[in-house]
Amino acid sequence: MPVKTLELLEWSRLTQHLSTFAATKLGSLVTQRLVPPPTLDESQNLLKQTQEMAELESSQGSLSFEGVQDISASLDRCARQGVLSGLELLHIATTLSAARQLRRAIDRSPTLVSLNTLVADLRTYPELEQEIHHAIDDQGEVTDRASEKLRIIRDRQQQNRQQVQRILQSILQRKASALQELLITQRGDRFVIPVKAAQKDAIPGIVHDASASGVTLYIEPQATVNFNNQLRQLARQEQEESERVRRILSEKVAAVQPELESLLDVVTQLDLAVARARYSYWLGGNIPTFIDRNHQAINLRQLRHPLLYWQEKHEQGAAVVPIDVVIPPHVKTVAVTGPNTGGKTVMLKNLGLAVLMAKAGLYIPAKDPVEIPWFDQVLADIGDEQSLQQSLSTFSGHIRRIQSMVEILTPGTLVLLDEVGAGTDPSEGTALAIALLKYLTEHTQLTIATTHFGELKTLKYQDSRFENASVEFDDVTLSPTYRLLWGIPGRSNALVIAERLGLRSEIIQAAQQAIHHHNADLNAVIADLETQRRNQEQKNKEAEHLLRHTEFLHRELTQKAAELKERERSLRQQQEQSVQAEIQAAKAEIAKVIRTLQQGPQTAQAAQRATQALGSLGAGTGVTAPQPQPQVQAYRPQVGDRIRIPRLGNTAEVISPATETGELTVRLGLMKLTVQLDEVESLTGEKAAPVAKTRPPSKPPSTTPSPSPSSPPPVEVNAGMNKGPEIRTSQNTLDIRGQRVSDAEILLDNAIASAQETLWIIHGHGTGKLRQGVQDYLSRHPRVESFDFAAQTDGGRGVTVARCRT
Repeated sequence: MPVKTLELLEWSRLTQHLSTFAATKLGSLVTQRLVPPPTLDESQNLLKQTQEMAELESSQGSLSFEGVQDISASLDRCARQGVLSGLELLHIATTLSAARQLRRAIDRSPTLVSLNTLVADLRTYPELEQEIHHAIDDQGEVTDRASEKLRIIRDRQQQNRQQVQRILQSILQRKASALQELLITQRGDRFVIPVKAAQKDAIPGIVHDASASGVTLYIEPQATVNFNNQLRQLARQEQEESERVRRILSEKVAAVQPELESLLDVVTQLDLAVARARYSYWLGGNIPTFIDRNHQAINLRQLRHPLLYWQEKHEQGAAVVPIDVVIPPHVKTVAVTGPNTGGKTVMLKNLGLAVLMAKAGLYIPAKDPVEIPWFDQVLADIGDEQSLQQSLSTFSGHIRRIQSMVEILTPGTLVLLDEVGAGTDPSEGTALAIALLKYLTEHTQLTIATTHFGELKTLKYQDSRFENASVEFDDVTLSPTYRLLWGIPGRSNALVIAERLGLRSEIIQAAQQAIHHHNADLNAVIADLETQRRNQEQKNKEAEHLLRHTEFLHRELTQKAAELKERERSLRQQQEQSVQAEIQAAKAEIAKVIRTLQQGPQTAQAAQRATQALGSLGAGTGVTAPQPQPQVQAYRPQVGDRIRIPRLGNTAEVISPATETGELTVRLGLMKLTVQLDEVESLTGEKAAPVAKTRPPSKPPSTTPSPSPSSPPPVEVNAGMNKGPEIRTSQNTLDIRGQRVSDAEILLDNAIASAQETLWIIHGHGTGKLRQGVQDYLSRHPRVESFDFAAQTDGGRGVTVARCRT
């Protein structure tokens, strides 16, 4: 890619913005020097990496590059047999660890083929990392455990320092009057004490320094000179031993230096992929598809300029106006006309940057689908090429630039020309511009040129490979709208602008008379076309709005119909399940009665008759399907649904399905709550359907055979069976968890008064105080016939079942 093109399109500004999304300093530096690759395969691979990295961060969260350092200089010095510092070795170890974590994160997503291919051969040398961490601490210093000799040296240093401290402390106590301050300090690597200059003879030793005023001398007492000398020798030995340890580690790094350079390159490529994915997401871009220009149209709808979008978001710039770039396959050259400051140059740069972004693996800020051909190169001549140093006029500068472009043209080139043929005589400039555009049409894939020459607008009608476009200008406000209009040539609007700005009317009229009649007619036709286009656009907008509204209504009706059908199916299924459960429970109860009656031979015939009667009753009218309450909607909250809790006045999210006891776990803000189904409703006001749970039939009272053949047990069993199976519903369930015993007794009394037969009381486990209070109260209540703990499936010892007298 020519450097001049990157400069004219302001590619460096875009890469500077892109670098802010990199995770490491090295990645940021490499991003700023990013250049689009030269081949289609490389670009497609980069786009695939960007797409997969976006998927990876979406599923696993942001990748961590913590610990990655720029170790390239350290690796280079190792290759030249240099000795690395402790901090440089530590950076190599942390980079190895970070690379291993990155590879593991990618390995967890085997479907990301491109990223897995990138890290497939990555070696992270954990043994080298462990050796470095064993010998180097977190501050980059060599540790005592790195060498036995080093440990001994440091132990001796510690002993000598302690001996020096003891001697100096003794002197401080004995010679306090001769000291300026009672402290021990250092000058260089020697321990000294501050002595009054007038009493320096009181403490014999070596003077290492004096205060600015000269009243204080920093003296190393004679008694500590030998110890300080030993400390200096030990420090030198420590330095030599530490360097020996670092040299060994540096040699191990040098042995795998090519592999570590490859590792650093892979980590940097991953960082670049992260930067591209995050920048593309911030832009709201879509992945481009490279198309065959001979059969498919360029499709860049709602294309936004990335640099202007950055100004809008970060520099309080004006809102970006998107443009539509849709170019049919047969069009090879587009002539863009319109007034100055209308946005022609910005459009050229926008299109050029979009092509470069796609080549570099970035998403394009345009509406999906984004379809663009692969261009071998992008050549641009934008701006004023005037040069005083080279004695070049504006026209000469443009010609030099165009000549250099013509020499390197390929059939896959995109050419962007700003004000083609400008800077010279209009007639000659027009002729040159026409000839140049025709030449480029034959030798390039696509050419976009801006111009003020009216003759270029007619090329479309002479050659189908040409197309017209224009930038819109509001004649009323005298301001550009920056919209790009296709198929309609633009007007310069010079006279209109001059008149609106107050130029004398006689001058405007003279200029109008001087305009060739053909040009005046052409401008009138163009103005009429623009009016028709605006009217058609308004009608299209109204039609689109009506279509969207119709589609919305259709989706809403389809959804409602599906919900009603599903609700009907659910109700029917619940009814069938309830009927079958009651039938099974009744049959089980009958079987138990038969077994009980058959225990006595004297009542066997009576039991048989009772069984036949009960079977006949169950097959006939003994079991009836429960009828759904018309005022209650059969709504069942599902995991992930948003529901409303009226008593709290809040909405919550369902995080687990309803249990058999009708309990529902929901998330309210940061809290998890357990509520009953009858306490919640949907966001549209539908009440939750209670859980229909069929309890196992209770054991009938045992009947002891009577000596008399006319014993009445069969009649007693029939009477008991007519009660039917016990079914737990929201109406016969009382939840008093969290209540005090005194408050619970009031609730119990009200519930027992309205209970038909069986009452389920949910008191929970807790400390057992509430459960004991409930059962004590039940034992005293005159309507309670019996009570017991519920079955394990109904709550076990956390629920008491009370049977009331009717």
